[in-house]
Amino acid sequence: MSTTGLIEWAYPLAESLLAESLPRRWKHSVGVAERARTIAPILGADAELMEAAAVLHDIGYSPDLAKTGFHPLDGARYLRDVAGADERVVRLVAHHSCAWMEAEARGLREELESEFPREHPHLNDALCYCDMNTTPDGTPTNPVDRVNEIAGRYGPDSLIGTFIRRAEPEILASTARVLERLTKR
Repeated sequence: MSTTGLIEWAYPLAESLLAESLPRRWKHSVGVAERARTIAPILGADAELMEAAAVLHDIGYSPDLAKTGFHPLDGARYLRDVAGADERVVRLVAHHSCAWMEAEARGLREELESEFPREHPHLNDALCYCDMNTTPDGTPTNPVDRVNEIAGRYGPDSLIGTFIRRAEPEILASTARVLERLTKR
């Protein structure tokens, strides 16, 4: 699949997987895609790719796709094996928002990294920025509040709570790198 028409393909797919079963997750995904549009000037030719990955990044939460319980891996496998998605979108979904750290905590890091090479670091930063600057309801926020919200929702001693605190420095660094690129534009 080429990147031409990628957005038109991605939105209905994500909506079909999330809107009915997980309406809040769908709102979040739409909000993440909206953040992607706001940083399009620093993405150049990859702007459409980023928006598509943004709206699709959480499809692995869909009850129809959840196989391992690790949504980046489940979503990426579906996109690769069933949807025939653009390889770069698949890689971005697989590795969004420091997924390797959560994969490590779940004993899935080797599996994740052997199946899905990482995309260019500036694109990984951009997707992390979009995700971590969007509330569960799809509205803008900042990464500190977002990390606190995630840790609070899952509990500080949970796998997710522990992972998100461990990932927080990299999340903040990713956001800073994107903001730096935006100010230099």
